[in-house]
Amino acid sequence: MEGVAAPESRPRPKPQGRPQGRIVRVLPDVGAIRKEFDYVVPSRWADQVAVGTMVRIPLHGRRVAGWVTAVDVEAPEGVALVAITKVSGLGPAPEVLELCRWAAWRWSGKLAGFVGTASPPGVVRGLPPRRSARVVAQAPDPRSDSDRWIADAFDLPRATLRLPPTHDVLDVALAAARRGDALIICPSLAQAAGLAKRLRSAGHTVALHPDDWAVAAAGSTVVGARAAVFAPMPTPAAIVVIDEHDEALQNEGSPTWHARELALERGRRLGVPVVLTSPCPSLEAHKVTPVVAPSRSTERAGWPLVDVVDRRDDDMGRTGLYSEALVRALRRGGRVVCVLNRTGRSRLSACHKCGTLVTCERCEAAMTQASSGSLDCPRCLQSRPPVCGECGSSALRHLRVGVTKAREELETLLREPVAEVTGSTRARDLPTARVLIGTEAVLHQVASAELVAFLEFDQELTAPRYRAHEQAMALIVRAGRLVGPRRSGLDANRVIVQTRTPRHEVLVAALGADPEALAGHERDRRELLEMPPLVSIAVLGGPASPAFVGAMTASEHAAPADLQIDESGDGLWIVRSADRRGLLNLLATVERPPGRLRLQIDPMRLPVR
Repeated sequence: MEGVAAPESRPRPKPQGRPQGRIVRVLPDVGAIRKEFDYVVPSRWADQVAVGTMVRIPLHGRRVAGWVTAVDVEAPEGVALVAITKVSGLGPAPEVLELCRWAAWRWSGKLAGFVGTASPPGVVRGLPPRRSARVVAQAPDPRSDSDRWIADAFDLPRATLRLPPTHDVLDVALAAARRGDALIICPSLAQAAGLAKRLRSAGHTVALHPDDWAVAAAGSTVVGARAAVFAPMPTPAAIVVIDEHDEALQNEGSPTWHARELALERGRRLGVPVVLTSPCPSLEAHKVTPVVAPSRSTERAGWPLVDVVDRRDDDMGRTGLYSEALVRALRRGGRVVCVLNRTGRSRLSACHKCGTLVTCERCEAAMTQASSGSLDCPRCLQSRPPVCGECGSSALRHLRVGVTKAREELETLLREPVAEVTGSTRARDLPTARVLIGTEAVLHQVASAELVAFLEFDQELTAPRYRAHEQAMALIVRAGRLVGPRRSGLDANRVIVQTRTPRHEVLVAALGADPEALAGHERDRRELLEMPPLVSIAVLGGPASPAFVGAMTASEHAAPADLQIDESGDGLWIVRSADRRGLLNLLATVERPPGRLRLQIDPMRLPVR
């Protein structure tokens, strides 16, 4: 590592002698810098500095934040070290710092970014006393099927619990907390807050990450969203990841780190059990853990009642999105949630008079109709009035309507108000209308419903993303949690799926409450397409990506034997290899060229090419 000797750009007086104190290594919190530097700790702070301590240091003419990554290091030869200027407070523990180093290698990211995620949201100068637990939860019943298979999962080093959609995850959280301080990771902070409240009601001491960072470091069960995988727990007794299939557990930007893999790695390092839960386990979970499932009767009872409406023989020109079976169900009463993953009024239109598709005159892409009525091109951003470019008619026929247009049609069909729910709608502002419609975001805004209807499910089943089938199943799971477990009767709560592919493996698995059937099909498909987790993929983008690819191909480091590098048509480079370790080691050795580089490892939304 490098020592720092007056790195300011302007001249400054030469230090008179070497400052007395311990020598520590510091990682600056500066995005453009990946190196660590050596500094001296003044004697007045000697007992306040340890690995993970947050400090401020002089660097290139300014004072920046940083983290101590090593203490009592040897002084570099011929360098007069400067001193740190401030001890800010507590930071990640040594074990968490090492986890961050592994994550930086695993997802080809900057170490400082991961350490920042692991740090407290504010200054923490000391820890509160550990709170004593007052557990009032009953001990598990060894004769109970539910308790038995959950206990079996915690007896393994790592396992995936195939929880039915309507099974209460509190059972798993309590099983983990009974073992001691547990780390429980949820897909969303709202879900984490609700679970933390219920665990506290059961008498457990719970810290909600990141707000209760100091309480977590002092010792307690920790519940949080994906960043909680870096929680500062002394020694968790068990780690649980709720809904490991959920996309929210992966970081959206670059690096594309995933809480599931970090949880498994942290558990391996600490030697504690890691339990993943999911009604429809991902192929990634299948690959690295055994799947523990309840009895078939228990699993079937926890899945919703699903009705598949076959629309192959329907007159779509007459009925549009609304089959007769759906209309009957909509008029039956009760809270209804309709899902259509297309925003706006219309995503594809044709002239009602001459039948010509409405396309952009500049780039020939299909134009969409906004809520204002104008026709907009999503490719080149051109806009024009809603008229046919061929015959000039203003009468347009909507072939693929969006949520806004569907809401208007539903109001006409049902003769009652229909409310549109968006991702920004907050729970307290949820409309009181009986019928709600929105994109899949509506499934996260509503707590319960008697009916959830997917108006056009084929766009989910045929999406060009490699995880489209897993994502489609996850939508049915989410809908099932709104309507509850299956029961008999015409008035029973249910999920309605409208489709032209009624025998699709996703729908067959949902009807039979058998997610394992889908996993087999999906494994064969991913192998054919050479997609994760059977191969590892790095996606490179940005102005510096061509230079990085050139440096990678010219690298003296041994590349994986099956390395494939392909340039896509949209400025991206796709790098594939079944040798994940070899690929990541190669990426780690290539020097980053100047310019912006976006590097994603196994992104969730990679299209199939």
